[in-house]
Amino acid sequence: MKPSFTAMIIDDEPSGINTLKKLLQINCPEVEITGTCTNADLAIQMLRELKPQMVFLDIAMPVKTGFDIVREVKSQRFEIIFVTAHNQFMIEAFHFSAIDYLLKPVEDDLLVDAVSRAKLRISEKFGANNVETLLYNLKINQPSQKMKLCIPSFKGFQVIDLDEIIYAESSGNYTNIYFTNKPMVCTTKPMHEYEALLQDAGFARIHKSILVNLLHVKEYIRGEGGSIILSTGQILEVSRRKKESFLAQMKAFYKF
Repeated sequence: MKPSFTAMIIDDEPSGINTLKKLLQINCPEVEITGTCTNADLAIQMLRELKPQMVFLDIAMPVKTGFDIVREVKSQRFEIIFVTAHNQFMIEAFHFSAIDYLLKPVEDDLLVDAVSRAKLRISEKFGANNVETLLYNLKINQPSQKMKLCIPSFKGFQVIDLDEIIYAESSGNYTNIYFTNKPMVCTTKPMHEYEALLQDAGFARIHKSILVNLLHVKEYIRGEGGSIILSTGQILEVSRRKKESFLAQMKAFYKF
C-alpha cells in the first residue's frame, strides 16, 4: 500500500522509536514516517519544518515533556497519539479531549485502532479542538466536573464544560446531548461510550436511554422507579431497574 499519511515519532529513547517504526510498517503501511527525534527542542523545529499529519509523542521526556512540545506548537494542525505510562488523571484527560494514547509496550491492535481514529480526524480536519481541550484539562488539575469535553457532531467537534450538560439521551447509534445554555447537539457516538466515559464524573443512568448529570438533579420523587426534577424544571422518569443504582450514586455524589 502506498503511504498516504505522514507521521513523526518523538521519543527520547531510540529503542522506543525503532520499535514503533517496525509496528507501523507491519500494521499501518499507509503511514509514512518522515522524521524521528529524541530531543524536544529539535523536535519542535522539525515539526514546524516537516508539518506531519500525525505525531506519535512520548510524554516522559527530559527537560521538556511531550505536553511542553504540544504547547509550543499547538497552532499547527496534526493529530497526536501519545505514548504513555502515566496516571489515571492524565488518561481521563485524554478521554475527555478525544485524543488517543498508547501504553508502553504498544500492542498491535490498539495501535491500528488509534491510527484509524487519527486518520478519520485528519480527513475531517477537527484536530485543533482536541489539543486545546486536552491542554485545558491537564492545566486545571480539578475533579472531572470541571473538565471540558470534546464531542463530535455531524458538523465537526464542539468543546463544552461538563457542568453545562443536563442529560444525554440515546438515539440509536447516536446520542442527543442537552445543555443549560445552548441547543441540543446530536453526537456521532453511541450512549454506551458516554456512559463509560462519564460514570465517574457525576453522571448516572436513570433509564436505558437516559444519562443524567447529577449536578442538575434538584429533586427525586418516590415511585416504583420514581422520577427526578432537573434544574430546568423538566421531569424525567427513573426506571425501576435503575432506581437502586441511581439513588446510590446520588448519595455518593452529594454525600448524604
